[in-house]
Amino acid sequence: MSTPAHDPLTDAPADPGADPRTEPATDPLSRERAHLTGSRAALRAMREDAESLDIRDVTANWVNAEVLARQIEERIKALADLSDTPLFFGRLDYLHAPGADQAEGAYGERFYIGRRHVHDHDGDPMVIDWRAPVSQPFYRASKKDPMDVALRRRFGYTRGDITAYEDEHLSDPAEATRTSKLLQQEIERPRVGPMRDIVATIQPEQDEIVRSGLGGTVCVQGGPGTGKTAVGLHRVAYLLYAHRERLARTGTLVIGPNRSFLHYIEQVLPALGELTVQQATVDDLVAKDVEVRGTDTAPAAVIKGDARMAEVLRRAVYAHVTIPTEPVVVVRGSRRWRVPAYELEVIVRELLERSIRYGAAREALPQRIAHAVLVQMERSGEAPDDRVQDSVARNAAVKAAVKQVWPPVDPAKLVLRLLTDADFLAVHADGILTDDEQKTIVWAKPVRSVKAARWSPADAVLIDETTDLVQRTHSLGHVVLDEAQDLSPMQYRAVGRRCTTGSATVLGDLAQGTTPWATRSWDEALSHLGKSDGVIEELTAGFRVPTDVITYASRLLPHIAPGLTPVASVRENPGFFALRQVTDTGEVVAACEELLRNEGSTGLIAADARVPALAEALTAAGIGYLSPGEETTAETRLTLVPASLAKGLEYDYVVLDEPQAVVDGEPDERTGLRRLYVALTRAVSGLIVTHTAPLPPQLA
Repeated sequence: MSTPAHDPLTDAPADPGADPRTEPATDPLSRERAHLTGSRAALRAMREDAESLDIRDVTANWVNAEVLARQIEERIKALADLSDTPLFFGRLDYLHAPGADQAEGAYGERFYIGRRHVHDHDGDPMVIDWRAPVSQPFYRASKKDPMDVALRRRFGYTRGDITAYEDEHLSDPAEATRTSKLLQQEIERPRVGPMRDIVATIQPEQDEIVRSGLGGTVCVQGGPGTGKTAVGLHRVAYLLYAHRERLARTGTLVIGPNRSFLHYIEQVLPALGELTVQQATVDDLVAKDVEVRGTDTAPAAVIKGDARMAEVLRRAVYAHVTIPTEPVVVVRGSRRWRVPAYELEVIVRELLERSIRYGAAREALPQRIAHAVLVQMERSGEAPDDRVQDSVARNAAVKAAVKQVWPPVDPAKLVLRLLTDADFLAVHADGILTDDEQKTIVWAKPVRSVKAARWSPADAVLIDETTDLVQRTHSLGHVVLDEAQDLSPMQYRAVGRRCTTGSATVLGDLAQGTTPWATRSWDEALSHLGKSDGVIEELTAGFRVPTDVITYASRLLPHIAPGLTPVASVRENPGFFALRQVTDTGEVVAACEELLRNEGSTGLIAADARVPALAEALTAAGIGYLSPGEETTAETRLTLVPASLAKGLEYDYVVLDEPQAVVDGEPDERTGLRRLYVALTRAVSGLIVTHTAPLPPQLA
């Protein structure tokens, strides 16, 4: 029930033991504003306490001092009060006091739910972290299952100040279920700048995913506007809250499709007080040892990204191992110790059968040979110890044997040889890649060195795979992989290596796959990731894309993702949608000017090839514009977006230029229609489609 400032209802009591139905009416809005003021003061005091900490006499050495100072610095940053961001957005009044273990020590039956925990000078909480167990009913309680909640209150804010509130008496059977107006307003609120958190608007089906455990991998299939990216980021924040010590040791990582996307989402976690999460693209992860300067043809990229390449690389790496044919003779003082070839062969074959990393086996081999020598010493009556074994392992004869039997492998050099030596590739791809496939990936011109090579993104993934065959990749505690539908099987493997001992949250939409190697099914993707036991969840309720827009875009689904459930918009506002046939770019610019009269951001999305002409037209009209990833301001609210970079971005209003050109800009029609589906679904409040050429027939 909406409760405007000029018409206050009876508020929940200041006294936790009082009855909210019988307390005399006061001014609840003023009381809530007072609590906000007090909470901000308490947060400021918490920050000042952290700033005043003196660690000079509490650390044993300078290393500990540096670590502690860094932790305090992060604590101070996390306690920053964002003036335009509500410190709390809701309140729960319980029928009975929850257990102290759930309530974070909270008093009585009333809990203010916010982005972070805030306590007063006595340690009593004034705001409860949204991730705490006692906060969960704010998202999941309903009239059917009130979860012991008497009242749920939502707050409406204007520039950080409380201006309205709305109550639901969940345990009152006489009160009918109503749609929250404040919730709708918050979901549909115009946006300027980077992506915001959705902590105040998380829906029950989203909350289940957010709060799922750290031990399991979750894959979220979600159409445009279903909030899958926000769900993934809030899941990271929740896991850091619930498993902070473990993830502090093992680390967390968010992987996005490109830098523009990462810049767009980078403020979400800091707004929730989480500052330690790394962000990267897949290219960032794999291009550590080589510079990516080249590109592949689509057929070559598809083959290089195929999971079969992993076996080609494995064969090529372990082909360096040769079975010993000569004994090893170790001279120590006046004694000579001989390890025969057959015994060396047994050692080498045992290491090969264990399937350990190539480099780890190479390090173990001299110790195994040395151990064989020590066995002979003991049989002769000597009593060697570990120091003797280490000395034998470093013996020149042992080193020479290891170098010959198990030589070192340089991953980049190995991949370079595979891509430039057709005969070498043929040996190791025999029975895996066809002759035509091998010819497709072999470079036409020889390359002198690793540094001179024009490596492509797919080549860097092959080098990363080879590096892992030689030496195990460090595993993180949790990885979030967004826009996953565009990854190749080999890229999934690269990501999977980063969480072999951890878990992952995989986010994507099969209908938005716009690469020639786009994911065909999430089961297949999870298999390549090494997480076949992952749980697949589907979000189908659209909160961001207007009804008319998503209905129009969904005409493409039978052609790009047959069988996929269309997104059903749950917004009450159908949004603005128009199709306009135009004659020149001037009319496209006019459409942008029309939308810029509204509050919020505007995106002009066009086929990549048409962006220069549109940029020129905007400049001629005196309209300033930004590139994707640049932050909009009050003065410049228009972003010119190449269709290839539109994925994951959202704007209040969008002008989509020439849909057929978007389709024609891709190597095949299906990929082009998927790219068009992405472009059509970037609008939050309104969309104008302008076209000179006929629209794609699939939109008819």
